[in-house]
Amino acid sequence: MHTTKTKPNHGWTLVVQFCLLASGFMAAAQQQSGVLRHDKSLAFAGYTLFESLRSNDAYLIDMEGRVVHTWKDDSPPAHAIYLLDDGNLLKTYSPRSAYGFGRGGAGGGLKLLDWDGGLVWDFNYASQNFRAHHDAQPLPNGNYLLIAWERKTRAEAIAAGRNPELLQDSELWPDHLIEIQPEGRNGGKIVWEWRAWDHLIQDFDKSKANFGVVADHPELIDINYTERGQADWNHLNAVHYNAQLDQVLLCSHNQHEIWIIDHGTTSEEARGHSGGKRGKGGDLLYRWGNPQVYQGGWPDEQQLFAQHDAQWVPDGYPGAGNILIFNNGSRRKRAFSTVDEIVPPLKPEGSYRLSLTEPFDPQRPTWTYSEQNWYAQNISGAQRLPNGNTLICSGPQGRFMEVTRDKRIVWEFRLPSAGGAQSGRGRFGGPPGGGGSPVFRARRIGADHPALKGRKLTPGEPLSSVFPPSGSGQRPPF
Repeated sequence: MHTTKTKPNHGWTLVVQFCLLASGFMAAAQQQSGVLRHDKSLAFAGYTLFESLRSNDAYLIDMEGRVVHTWKDDSPPAHAIYLLDDGNLLKTYSPRSAYGFGRGGAGGGLKLLDWDGGLVWDFNYASQNFRAHHDAQPLPNGNYLLIAWERKTRAEAIAAGRNPELLQDSELWPDHLIEIQPEGRNGGKIVWEWRAWDHLIQDFDKSKANFGVVADHPELIDINYTERGQADWNHLNAVHYNAQLDQVLLCSHNQHEIWIIDHGTTSEEARGHSGGKRGKGGDLLYRWGNPQVYQGGWPDEQQLFAQHDAQWVPDGYPGAGNILIFNNGSRRKRAFSTVDEIVPPLKPEGSYRLSLTEPFDPQRPTWTYSEQNWYAQNISGAQRLPNGNTLICSGPQGRFMEVTRDKRIVWEFRLPSAGGAQSGRGRFGGPPGGGGSPVFRARRIGADHPALKGRKLTPGEPLSSVFPPSGSGQRPPF
């Protein structure tokens, strides 16, 4: 019998080997999801609230990583969520009709969902000339603060003193802030507003508006400070309210700064430079992180780098009144991330000690958390807990860790990978092998939170067994 010999298909063999190797890596990555460590004696017991940017749903998980509640929704996130005392979930989202204007973090909608996911209230703030993005903030009076862009034409930007060479997109999107009083089920009234556009300075063209000496006016924003000249000039990514001071904290990613403004103004006063509780109108009361912006320091004195989630530590918590910041570090000489806590130079009457000859205090953070080779390129956040620990969300990797004051990790959780380009160096960044699903923020909810009173929180399946949900993960193109 004649036998025909066939040539071995080495190419196919390599493909099979590669697939087996890849599946092994994926299995290993899946094994590294869920709760990775938990020191019950030191961790702050409660539930963790988050929403992956690859899912439309929000989750509440227990300390063992088991789902105790899910808010189902059909709107893509953009990006913040808050659990309110009445059990409603406040969510920024991207209306599908608003895709023509915006970049990273683009939203345009704000909604309230009840405990069962039913729509309570919806507010749309998106058009060809303005669009909400990133964050919102519930206020004690029942209103909401919302960050938004407003579009300025090339001619408007140049008339305000912008260097034409710094208009690579032929327009400018300065940020503004609105306070919304809900009305009915689908609407609201804007009862207060603040605009960066009203508080500019420039030393480029004395024939244009806002001309002056930048270094003499740290309370104003230099319209020509920019790294790339992109339209998304400030890129505010966080807003936080301090009821005791009646002040608002803003986080400017592209200026590498935090800003504090007076909320105790009328909208008219907020447009000017006087009036309000602090007598400064809408001018900046305080700024910190990058003294180059106001010509008050040198490059080696910059302390914030593309940061996120700036917030005051609440009253009654260790470090109360301090400011906690997730310092991403994507513009450092060597990219690495930290969580920094600073003590602002607050005076008893609510103003701040400032200097025109050197960077604003403090000279350095009072506390910093870092890890070797840890880098979260974008998104991310941190939260001070009642026991003094800090919950950190390393956003691109979908990694949450609770650390003590002496920097021990006492709880760690990793969200399973959503697969494909959703991990690694995809749109949401992070180092190779990020392996998770990107999360803007995570918040620990204490068991005594008013929203949980009378609720039956029965632990279900581990999140790793139900995430990512099928049919979700639709994202707008920005």
